[in-house]
Amino acid sequence: MSDSTLPADTFSPLRNAISWLAWPGLLTISIAIMAYGFTVEMPALFFNIAYLLLALCLYGLEQWMPHERVWNENDGQTFANIAHTLTSKGVVQAAVVFSTVIGISSYVTPAAEPGYSIWPRSWPMWTQVILAIAAAEFGLYWGHRIAHEWPWLWRFHAVHHSVTRLWIVNTGRFHFVDSFKSIGLGMAILLALGAPMEVLIWLSAITAFVGMLTHCNVDMKFGPLSWWFNTPELHRWHHSKDLREGNKNYSENIMLWDHVFGTFYNARDYRPPVDIGIQEEMPAGFLQQLAWPFRRRP
Repeated sequence: MSDSTLPADTFSPLRNAISWLAWPGLLTISIAIMAYGFTVEMPALFFNIAYLLLALCLYGLEQWMPHERVWNENDGQTFANIAHTLTSKGVVQAAVVFSTVIGISSYVTPAAEPGYSIWPRSWPMWTQVILAIAAAEFGLYWGHRIAHEWPWLWRFHAVHHSVTRLWIVNTGRFHFVDSFKSIGLGMAILLALGAPMEVLIWLSAITAFVGMLTHCNVDMKFGPLSWWFNTPELHRWHHSKDLREGNKNYSENIMLWDHVFGTFYNARDYRPPVDIGIQEEMPAGFLQQLAWPFRRRP
């Protein structure tokens, strides 16, 4: 019997199980691969392996069990999405995290001298990473929030919000100025506290994993996970054109500061909107999108 003749609900138990297990399971596997990379002293290599594996798994799930089928249709932005990813998340994050931070750490005493640092370097690494996520999230939260509330910063952040569908390929669609701002605010807190380089790398890796999971077009279920973590369920509200929904859920990894500052939002009685994007008109070309924030406004 061919697949086309199978009843629609044949795989429903399997699909239901995957919908509950996919988010925590894929994140756990990605972190485990990254941890192995540290044990063999090749974290960069194994980060790339974990990131690629995560992308392939999510792409397959997007085709099989999409949250919105219409989001699987071509929007003509794949090249622009990849180009933004390379110029922002690729070049900027690599330059800032793996080069600039190393250079800064030789000048900032807390980061270079453990004896002068207030960072708890004697703690187990996993507890340091949890602390780093909570501390850096404060900067990431406010960096994201002001990008929505300050018009001159919104021009750059609007490049990301101009997408009309969510899927893994537009995870890294950020204007490079927007990325510099976000990475700088998050890392500055950890540098000031004297966090070691391993912690900074862990934060970058986990943020990258969560970012891809957050933007995926996969039908997942989360339950209480959405109270604590930035899940696709929450981030779909953040991309709403209705600012009562869109100006919410600013956190990158954990929802701590959204709860503290009253911007957490997760309506349970209706679905997030399918029609997402911005009110402004964004040009279709990559180079035009890079130039768009610098154009004079009437």
